[in-house]
Amino acid sequence: MTDNEIDSHVFDRVNEVFKTVPFVKHVGLELSELRRGEAIVKLQMRDALRQPYGLLHGGATATLIDTATAFAIVTAIDEKEKATTVDLNIHFLRPVFEGTITCTAKVLRAGKRIITTSADVVNDEGKLIATALSTYTKV
Repeated sequence: MTDNEIDSHVFDRVNEVFKTVPFVKHVGLELSELRRGEAIVKLQMRDALRQPYGLLHGGATATLIDTATAFAIVTAIDEKEKATTVDLNIHFLRPVFEGTITCTAKVLRAGKRIITTSADVVNDEGKLIATALSTYTKV
């Protein structure tokens, strides 16, 4: 096992938690991969996620990013610790009309109280559609 791999039982436990979050189910997020300090989450475009011009709503992308970064953090902190978002700075780079978007979130630094993360979201063609930095605090 490499430094960033996690045990399969940890993935199963975290995936079960992921599946129980009502908003995650409502939006339709899917946990794809999980490594220590990293999570990959996907979102399939559908009509319920469109804004008035037919594009993917920015809030759906923000939800994808916030969720992916949160679950990347879950793998980097003690099982008994909890963290919550302090800020989320997103740069929307390209519109999404259809397909699946994939967010790769990484813990950049986990301090005693503050955790900094980054996230990149790509479309089916691998083109960057959004990038973000986020800060969390342990609670």
